[in-house]
Amino acid sequence: MEGNPPIMRRSALAAIAAIGSATLLVAGCSKADDNKDGNGGSSAAANAATKGVVNASDKKGGTLTYELSDVPDSFDPGNTYYAYMYNFSRLYARPLMTFEPAAGSKGNTLVPDLAASKGVSSDGGKTWTYKLRSGLKYQDGTPITSKDVKYAVERSNFARDVLSLGPNYFQQFLVGGDKYKGPYKDKSAKGLASIETPDDTTIVFHLKTAFQEFDYLVSAPQTAPVPQAKDNGVDYVKNIVSSGSYQFQSYQDGKQAVLVRNKNWDPKTDPLRKQLPDKIVVNLKVNAETIDKDVLAGDAIDLGGSGVQAATQAQVLTDASKKANTDNTYGGRLVYMAINTKVKPFDNVACRKAVEYAVDKVSVQTAEGGPIRGEVASTVLPPDITGYSKADEYATTGSKGDVAKAKEQLKACGKTAINTNISARSDRQPEIDAATAIINSLKKVGINATLKQYPSGKYFTDYAGVPKFTEQQNIGLIMMQWGADWPSGYGFLQQILNGQAISQSGNTNLSQYNNKSVNDLLAKAIGTQDTTERNSIYTQIDKQTMDDAALVPLTYFKVLLARPTNYTNLVSTAAFSGQYDYLNIGVASK
Repeated sequence: MEGNPPIMRRSALAAIAAIGSATLLVAGCSKADDNKDGNGGSSAAANAATKGVVNASDKKGGTLTYELSDVPDSFDPGNTYYAYMYNFSRLYARPLMTFEPAAGSKGNTLVPDLAASKGVSSDGGKTWTYKLRSGLKYQDGTPITSKDVKYAVERSNFARDVLSLGPNYFQQFLVGGDKYKGPYKDKSAKGLASIETPDDTTIVFHLKTAFQEFDYLVSAPQTAPVPQAKDNGVDYVKNIVSSGSYQFQSYQDGKQAVLVRNKNWDPKTDPLRKQLPDKIVVNLKVNAETIDKDVLAGDAIDLGGSGVQAATQAQVLTDASKKANTDNTYGGRLVYMAINTKVKPFDNVACRKAVEYAVDKVSVQTAEGGPIRGEVASTVLPPDITGYSKADEYATTGSKGDVAKAKEQLKACGKTAINTNISARSDRQPEIDAATAIINSLKKVGINATLKQYPSGKYFTDYAGVPKFTEQQNIGLIMMQWGADWPSGYGFLQQILNGQAISQSGNTNLSQYNNKSVNDLLAKAIGTQDTTERNSIYTQIDKQTMDDAALVPLTYFKVLLARPTNYTNLVSTAAFSGQYDYLNIGVASK
């Protein structure tokens, strides 16, 4: 999942990074659950939210405000792939399964949401059955049925010409998925035959091959129910029908979304949500520096969960009171640069290897904010994802690049110079700064890259995620940040490395990497029951990808979050890339 820092989107361990440098030491720690001051604010120490719930409270009322520097890909649960939207959408869209609202690795624990229990597998993992909880209702009081879940999966995976965002796992794995045209073209009442709904509370998925991590897959918002009669395709985002604790009061595209309590949400059907604030406001296209200012004032949460800006970072790390309200953690994310294998001359592996050797990763790390924002990376899988194995195929002294080796590879691919373009998101200054550092490195070896900036909200739908566009615009290098869809090697690798996942819009395999051996290994892994064997396959995939130089790992991302003191129940969860869990945040004072 693309992390906004979305995506996506996850980590296998609670790899909690204590803020340990001399500039970050904070005196006077207190228990995370014993942290309220007289004003309802938090007196917890740095990293408290990575270890437990900060400012725990069941207090109801008030307005909770989120801010975002651009716009989400979509609020539609079936048409999104940013990590923060997987997190936020659960307020109004309940998937079959979700993650326990808890700190660190506990946040990776799968729990039933719309479903009454975990899935029951049969046929060696090729058939999965779920029963829905009883008494479920939409915001208008109509019952939620298994047919609505079936329809949600059909619209989100099989109508890519209408809803192009989000992964297409179901399309790849369901029997007949390669032939079904989706509910907008196939008007038959039966729909996709491999999803059965024998009654209103039962849904059965029939897969082509065994899928041992299917409970993780149905935690995606794509399984949140959608009533077919209310769906109007790409415009459904304007009138989303809530199955969660909140519903949309208003939605202004590119400006603001306002959510209020869903009066037909029944806590008896939902042991996870608390429905604390009266209102939730999401302000869009807010200046990044303004977001930091509002967060530090305790009045807003950065919806993207990308952490504070560079200027703010210096501010919070030199002020003891502000440092005490920060959380610095890994989030199962990799910052990397995809090398587009379909843009010449990068269809030649030697040219790609020239890029691998040329990049000064320390300069990239510095541009992103230093070690506190990530460790220098050398593998596809981050250390906190199962299947990771330490390796450095393109090692250079001090990770600062090797001009001589890069030029050797250029010569091997028949080039003395290359002219190309590199894309980055216009509203992400650290990403722009990192791309600029890379441009400077590449220039030293004769690779001349020109920076092209595109907005986050359209990065995948219109620009970097559109293969035809990248090829026409000579975009050979693409800045990217990725988090696992769920905490395993498969959840991390599938959508960025499997050739079958390449799509014509909303594409996340930005390298357009299509190696049959890797595709086959991914298929083998997900059908393998033995966990140790499965993880070893993920390690093989990582090595093969680096052999093919499909991407340049830059840093294992760490987020530095500022914790707004006016909000309650703040907990940094590994399940959503280290972001605060948005399910039960409340307001300390109305």
